[in-house]
Amino acid sequence: MHIFQRDIEARITSRLFKGRAIILLGPRQSGKTTLSKKLLEPYGKEGEYFNCELTTTRKHFVLGDPKALNELIGDKKIVVLDEAQTIENIGAILKVFVDTYTGVQIIATGSSSFDLANKINEPLTGRAFEFTLMPLSLSEIRGNDVLSKDALIECMRLGTYPAVVGESDRSAKEDILLNIATNYLYKDIFLFESIKSPKVLEDLLKALALQLGNLVSVHELSELLGVSRATVDKYLRLLEQTFVIFRLPSFSRNPRTELKKAFKAYFVDLGVRNAIIDNIASVPDRPDKGAIFENMFIVERLKQGLLETLPPRLSFWRTKKGLEIDLIEEKDGTLSAYECKWADRDFTFTYFLKKYPQSTTAIATVDDLLK
Repeated sequence: MHIFQRDIEARITSRLFKGRAIILLGPRQSGKTTLSKKLLEPYGKEGEYFNCELTTTRKHFVLGDPKALNELIGDKKIVVLDEAQTIENIGAILKVFVDTYTGVQIIATGSSSFDLANKINEPLTGRAFEFTLMPLSLSEIRGNDVLSKDALIECMRLGTYPAVVGESDRSAKEDILLNIATNYLYKDIFLFESIKSPKVLEDLLKALALQLGNLVSVHELSELLGVSRATVDKYLRLLEQTFVIFRLPSFSRNPRTELKKAFKAYFVDLGVRNAIIDNIASVPDRPDKGAIFENMFIVERLKQGLLETLPPRLSFWRTKKGLEIDLIEEKDGTLSAYECKWADRDFTFTYFLKKYPQSTTAIATVDDLLK
């Protein structure tokens, strides 16, 4: 199995033994277990890995009794609690443990932010550093090698989950992707939430996949799916909190001329998106190649932002007359505008620059991602 060097590893390492727990969130199969075990390696017998989905591990997590967890940890200096979101009251349990046993470094991983974050963030306020591990970024895939255009396009077709990228056989790559999309995609949602109609959830995801890069109308989706707007909102939130999609809000400082409350939905992994619509054909030959590249570029900017302590705010810009720019990054009061084009650079930022003259602008093409 190929082990990729993850860009976030150095940041996590620098936060170890600072008197706080480390919370590592991210999709299932994104490499959290591999990374967390790697973080243990320098500590030898002083480190230990525990799978919280195992009954033998779970029995040691008792609310109000930090000694029970300490019996599991013993004399270890640093421990990984993998899939910690499966433990009831995990936040309160870790809060008491961190306060009681200050010399032990806890690394807790979770594949669903809606459960792990909600149960951990509030009790552990000021007691944890939180990180998010997405599927591989292009810089992580590239490593010390040059990323070819064919390899980049393959990432747009099959995504960037480590198991997919690390497999050399084309057919096996496709099988691994389909396994992820079929067996892992909804696992946390069905595990923690009462979903009355799984088919509605799947139909919603397919609808989002088919309108990639377009404005999302909750009203239209509710009519299409035959459910209430509240149900659509709930499912959208769950898909975000399980790292299947992410929402890109609209940027507006002039609500009279610019859309203020609109949003678009993009996929954390393009391979999953393509599997959902049952189309993993070659990207350059597809009519949706522009939307695929747009998703790829924006998710790459998202991944790079996650490496920063204060990530830039990402949004898109659109006027009520239909003028639009795919991505706006706001950082330290500075705006950077990007328009995504598969190949050509035929685009002007004239109107946007009249409104925001101090902004930087760029047209992003497929070749730009190779740099």
